[in-house]
Parts: sequence; structure tokens; C-alpha cells
Amino acid sequence: MADIIYLDYNATTPIAPEVATAMRPFLESLFGNPSSSHGEGIAARQVVERARGQVAELLGCQLDEIVFTSGDSESNNAAIIGSALALRNRGRHIITSAIEHPAVSEVCAFLEEALDFHVTVLPVDSAGLVDPADVEKALTSQTILVTVMHANNEVGTIQPIADIARLAHKRGVRVHSDGAQSVGKIPTRMDELCVDLFSVAGHKLYAPKGIGALYIRRGTTLTKFMHGADHEQNRRAGTENVLEIAGLGKAAEIAARDLDRNAKHMRAMRDRLHETLAARIPDLHVNGHPEKKLPNTLSLSFPGLEANTILDELTGVAASAGAACHADQIDLSHVLKAMAIEEYTAMGTIRFSTGHGTTPDEIDKAAEQLAAVVERMRGDSSSQTDGVVTSRDGEVKLTHFTHGLGCACKIQPQALERILKQIPKTPDPALLVGTETSDDAAVYQIAPDLAVVETLDFFTPIVDDPRAFGAIAAANALSDVYAMGARPIFALNIVGFPVRRLSMDVLREILAGANDIAAKAGIPIVGGHSVEDTEPKFGWAVTGLVDPAKVLTNSAAKPGDALILTKPIGLGILSTAAKRGAASPEHIAKSISVMSTLNRAAAEAMSHCPVNACTDITGFGLIGHLLEMTIGSAVEAELWVDAVPVLPGTLDLAMAGIIPGGTKDNLAHAATHVHWAAEIPEIERLILCDAQTSGGLLISLPEAEAASLLAEVKKGAAEAACIGKITNAGEGMIRILRRQSGDDQ
Repeated sequence: MADIIYLDYNATTPIAPEVATAMRPFLESLFGNPSSSHGEGIAARQVVERARGQVAELLGCQLDEIVFTSGDSESNNAAIIGSALALRNRGRHIITSAIEHPAVSEVCAFLEEALDFHVTVLPVDSAGLVDPADVEKALTSQTILVTVMHANNEVGTIQPIADIARLAHKRGVRVHSDGAQSVGKIPTRMDELCVDLFSVAGHKLYAPKGIGALYIRRGTTLTKFMHGADHEQNRRAGTENVLEIAGLGKAAEIAARDLDRNAKHMRAMRDRLHETLAARIPDLHVNGHPEKKLPNTLSLSFPGLEANTILDELTGVAASAGAACHADQIDLSHVLKAMAIEEYTAMGTIRFSTGHGTTPDEIDKAAEQLAAVVERMRGDSSSQTDGVVTSRDGEVKLTHFTHGLGCACKIQPQALERILKQIPKTPDPALLVGTETSDDAAVYQIAPDLAVVETLDFFTPIVDDPRAFGAIAAANALSDVYAMGARPIFALNIVGFPVRRLSMDVLREILAGANDIAAKAGIPIVGGHSVEDTEPKFGWAVTGLVDPAKVLTNSAAKPGDALILTKPIGLGILSTAAKRGAASPEHIAKSISVMSTLNRAAAEAMSHCPVNACTDITGFGLIGHLLEMTIGSAVEAELWVDAVPVLPGTLDLAMAGIIPGGTKDNLAHAATHVHWAAEIPEIERLILCDAQTSGGLLISLPEAEAASLLAEVKKGAAEAACIGKITNAGEGMIRILRRQSGDDQ
């Protein structure tokens, strides 16, 4: 991390050295239980109470008004649900704002959906500010709680909490505020804010993660939110986390001691970044209130650009995007939506947040890098090769020039199908396979014993190495021809290339990788077409030949067929992990090897067997492509999870939350036609729906022929497996079982 300029302090902060020193004894020698009556326990209790005093001093409240929790989310849950349950006999109405963190908004939604509370969500103005007058208008005789954050995590706007509290208290209504972002940056004294409940997050103020606090004003009743023994004044059961409580206490002491100095420094660094960028980027848009905002937070929009694409090129700076762009939609943060920032501007929103240790040199370097990226993306830079995103060893990181990865960047199946149904079909008796099926290639008969197969496939980089990307894209396109039972005869290059962002040497390597695959397939590349684009894209148009009597489609599977898969799945998850720097070199190498391996050997093996149907597994995932086969063939299928080959590391990465957006879309798309066995967890369902790039062939053939074909395929694809069967005629339903029905082992 030494070479990364960290400007994401609103996401989390490092543990301050003084905090680490305060915690160290509880890692090395002091381990007593604060509830024990012996010396070790008493020493631990003294540490907990000293920390309680340090937090109380920072918040300007009494010691008994502080309860330690596991973090801000627990504090918010305890405050909101605890109030709702304690006061439900008085009313069931809660008021909140449209810009709350999910740690508040999701709690309110739970109360509304599960416990029949009514929640009013107040709007904000274009600066992200709640109008106290709107709070007053929303108050009713049934209102029991107002919960509005103190300062917004995305744009930094500080809410008029004291004014809101006064209005609410006039009506006898309790007030809670989420102080995760404000504590340690601006004054947060409870006697000034006048709230009844206030949440604190340790890791936002240089304490460790997993510790927080809840301020509970004296006389405020809450239903106990953690049941068990009488820890924390009988408000929150569970042995106190002495190690982290000590850290939070020290962090609170430092925050109180250095509040003015730290705020002044963070503000100076924030303003320096803004002023430097504004001088280079005239249409820069600042989000949030111009004055009432956190001293460290700078939300900037770069109109017409995509935030994630900017950040992907800004490899030396850590910051957060305010929008995510996909093939068919742009997902703006709920905060930007609530502020009514127009999409053209909001899609390029990045939040920068400074910290205690941010230096002028870091700000200047970050500003220079960011300005150069924006100018290059807009074509304002005279150089076409300066500033190319590279890894630490100087290699180009190709995936950082696109917001999509390989076949996962394809349009959602639901959206695509709606459009295709509206396109009229041109009748032609020689067209053997066209848009009436979901095959990825067309077949046109030109003689009694000869037909032409044509396919086109291209996508954005799935790996960082340009040559590997070219090879994978070419192998992927060839799979469409192999899946039809055809023999490819030549290919054409399809190129989209950002000449202002990448060196032409990169394009040369992409083309070289494709040429490597052409040599393995035994075909020439006879030409192609290229356009200048905002991100790199590459693929092939492939022409092949096939006997019309031997054409394979994905719509002729028959009951009794076995299903064989020729390559392992998990490529989308592994590729996403590689882009994020979370995949090991071994996993990356394995996924590249799988994606760049031709399905030629499997296709040749199929030519000697009575195959009924075949498709290649790409962007819609294994389940999505099997679903195309079952619906197209009017059959139903059974798939066995334990039989499906999965790449090493896939499950661990998926458990860590590394799931491509396309994979989630695939799972949602399959919902109406897939019956999952109850024991198949969500994580395995996602893996089975993972968006693949240059995946294997899914082959449907008579069960009696399966062993012979599988043995032949395994000579070139050792991980091939029989993963299921076609069970009966039907409407396309798929049953997903742990193992083959009737198999108890």
C-alpha cells in the first residue's frame, strides 16, 4: 500500500499508532474478563470504564449514557428497533431521510415490512440537506422516532440535527442520529445536538473495525437488543471486547484532543485537491452543500464520463465511485438520486475523503493523475500513450480500461429478448438456423451437402494481458462454430480501440494473441474492421462449413440424453477477482489456460457420436445456456451440483463477495424455470449461473453414448464431466439437485 495514495477515509481509517499502542497489552498479556471479581477481571473492567469515559468526554455526555457495541450498524439497529419496540404502544410511525446509509434505511424497511410500522422518507434538496420544516410537517400523533444522519457519507452534507431535534421534542418524539461520519471530524456534543440516541463507528475515527458505541440519553427506554447476561448496564449482553474497547477509547481521546487541528488539516487538503482539479477541468461539478459539509469530504462529478472507468485508470489512488455503469443501465447511488443530480453528471461521480495523514504531495500527485486521466478519456491530451494504466512491474492492466469483463458485459437476457422479439424475420428456405433459436451462429445452405456457418462475437477485456485477451476472444468466437458441429475455415477481426488511452502496441499484442489461436485452429485471418472506441473490444467473425444433415443446435435435446460439460465453470468470478487484485497468480494462470483452450477436440469427438444438441457456455452462465436448451427443445432437465467441475478458488472468492453483476442477473433470469433443491445455498446457485467467457461445450446425447464421448473428450479436456440428464418432455424446467437422483453416496 506504500505506493497508493489513500483518499477514501470515509470508507475506513487506519488504526492510529497511539490506538495500536493502547491495544497491544490486551493482545500480549492482559486477558481478564471484565465480569470477573479477581485482579485480572478488575483490571479489564477498569480499562472498559476508562474507555467509556473517553468516549463520553468526546460526546459531551455522562458515562452511563455510553453503551459499547460491535459497530455503527449494531448501534443503529439497537436504537431504531429498540425504540420501535419500546414505544409501539404509543404509535408506529417513524420518520427518516432519503439519503440514509443502509444501516438505517434497511432497518426502517424491516420495521415497515415485517412489523407493520409506517415509515415516512423525507426528501433532500440539491445539496443533500433535509429541511426541518419537512420534518415538522411529517410529524403526527403516531410518530415515535425521527432518525436522520448527522453527516452524509457520500457528499459530506451536515444535517441541521439540533433544529430537527427541537421540533421533534416539542411533539414528544424521540430523535436518533447516525454519527458514523461526523465523530472525530466535527463537534459532536450531545448537549448541543440535543438527540436522544447517537451512533458511533470506531473504524471511521482511527479505531479498529468491529467496535462502536451507542449514546442513550438518560431516561430513554429501549427494548434490550442483545439478550443474555447483564453486561453494559443490562442493555447489551455479551462479554465486552476489551481489546477493541481500549482502542475506541484511545481514538476518542485523540479525536477530542486534536479535533480542531485535524479538521483544519483535512479541510486544507480537500480544498487543495478541489482547486487543483478545477483549474484543469472546467466543467467539474461539486456535490453537497458548499458550506455545511464535512471538512474532509469532496464529492466530484466528471460529466459524461464513468466513475469506475476513471478509477480503473487511476491505479495509484484509492477513492470511491458514486455510480456503476452496466451494459443496459447506470446505477446511481441513492444519495445522488435523492439530490436529483442528472444522470449525465452523476455517472461520473467519485468521492474523495482526506485523513489526518494526507500530505500536500499526495494531493498534488493525485490531482495530476486524475486530471491526466480525465483529459485523456475526453481526448483533450495530445499524447495517445502517456499515462497508460500498468501494474507495478510495468505491464498494461487491460481490464482497467473497461467497466465490463468479457461475456459478462453482454446485455441482460431479459432486455435483449424483448428487443429481438420485435424484429421481423426475413423468410428464406436456405436459412437452416436463424433467430428462431438462441444459437450463437447462423447456418445457411448453399448446396445439397454443404452449408455455411457464420458467427460474430466480441467483448471487452477479460484479462489484463493483451495477448491473452486476443487469444481468449478468438477461442470464444470459434466455440460458436464448433457448437454447431461445423469446421471453421477463416476469421475476420472486429476491433474497437481507445487510441487516446492505450498504445497501438497493445493492439498489436491483442492481434498477435488472436493469430496464435488461428494457427491452432488451422485457419487464416483474412481481414477485419476497426473503430475508435472509449474502451478496448475485440472479437472475430468466423465462417465455417457443415453438412446440412449434421448441423447441431441447442434445441434438439431428447428425453434420456446425458449432459456433458467440457470445461470447468467459475471464470467470471475468477476474472472479476483478478481485476480487483484478489486472485492468486495460480488461479489467474489457470483461468487464462481454460479460456484460451479451443473446444476443437470436443467438436471432433462429437463428429463421431450421435449428438442431439450442443451449445457453448458463455455470458448467460451454465444454467442460462442449459435453460435455452431445455426451452428450445421442449424438455426438462436434471443437473447435479456435485458433478459440475468448478475452477479452484471460485468458492472462496464468491464467499468473499466477488460476484460479477452479470452472474447475479443470470440467477434472477433463471428463477421462473429452475427448481433448486433446498440444500443448495445461494453461493452455489450464483456459481452455477456465473457468466463465463470462452467456456466449455454443453453436449446433449443419448445416455448409452455418453461414456464413450466423455472418454474421448477427456483426452483433451481432463475436467470434462457428465453433469446431468434430460428427464422428460416439458416446458423447459430444470431441477438442480446435490447429486444424481437415487444416488445416496
